[in-house]
Amino acid sequence: MIRITNLENGLDLFKALGSDVRIRILEILQNDDHQNMNSLAEELGITNGALTAHIRKLEECGLIRITSKSTGHGNQKIASLAENRILIEFTEKTPEEHIFKTSIPVGHYSACDVYPTCGLATSEHLIGNVDDQRYFFHGDRFQAQILWFTRGYIEYIIPNFIPYGQKIDELSFSMELSSEAPGFNENWPSDITFSLNGVDIATWTSPGDFGQVRGLLNPDWWFDDWNQYGLLKMLQINQKGTFIDGVKQSDVSISSFHLTDRSKITLRLSVREDAQHVGGLTLYGKSFGNYDQDINVRISYNPLAEKEGEESAADTAQEGTS
Repeated sequence: MIRITNLENGLDLFKALGSDVRIRILEILQNDDHQNMNSLAEELGITNGALTAHIRKLEECGLIRITSKSTGHGNQKIASLAENRILIEFTEKTPEEHIFKTSIPVGHYSACDVYPTCGLATSEHLIGNVDDQRYFFHGDRFQAQILWFTRGYIEYIIPNFIPYGQKIDELSFSMELSSEAPGFNENWPSDITFSLNGVDIATWTSPGDFGQVRGLLNPDWWFDDWNQYGLLKMLQINQKGTFIDGVKQSDVSISSFHLTDRSKITLRLSVREDAQHVGGLTLYGKSFGNYDQDINVRISYNPLAEKEGEESAADTAQEGTS
């Protein structure tokens, strides 16, 4: 997903979309991804040189990616979609001084219960044996940059270092996700449920476990016939409800959690045994997939109202004497 919160920063993208030919390229790739350049030029009825100029503009703004594929006659350049969603936000901006940002490495989970196929790896090697869930508790898991499982859950404690006397108005999480199939399977749906402090807030159905094109960041030793990359998803919960990539998923709002500077916050990602699509989950960190990030967290906050502050202080005092 491409997220634009400042129209000026989106100018290159808007210019790239201001061409009938470039829109047609995106439509072709949407219907039949991973096209070689010769086929694209032929379908569009333009020369390879003209196509190259259009492709460059789409690639520069992150809409498509170009990879090389070896054939018996040399290398072919393959074009494919890099993003499947563009989010343009016109919401009122929160002052930067009222925002806390952090990131959580994928191996820094606080709890898990996972089932094979499963495994995890650092940027240099697998951690233990695949399909042995005991290694999710191995000491090396803190260095993990990718993890996967067929069903179960993984849970993270969200660092809460907003200033004292503040309440949380919005939580945003972005992460790269896909399904988990043995090897890979581009058509392998999976219902991934997100829960905040034990409350289900949204479910996203991942379309597949992507592996036809190698992930841009994957280390050289990573296996070609395994998971390669995911989709960048943004989960937001605010006063209006819960959203994924800007699309409302539920009416569960941030106000129902009464989160302040003193609150413990947990985020759970699960694939449940009774889900309609039990297709697993793969979570990509900085060294895998197509996005150079771990789990990014953004917390928007504002001062507690006087009454809320008194109630929060009273609750804390009561906890201390219990």
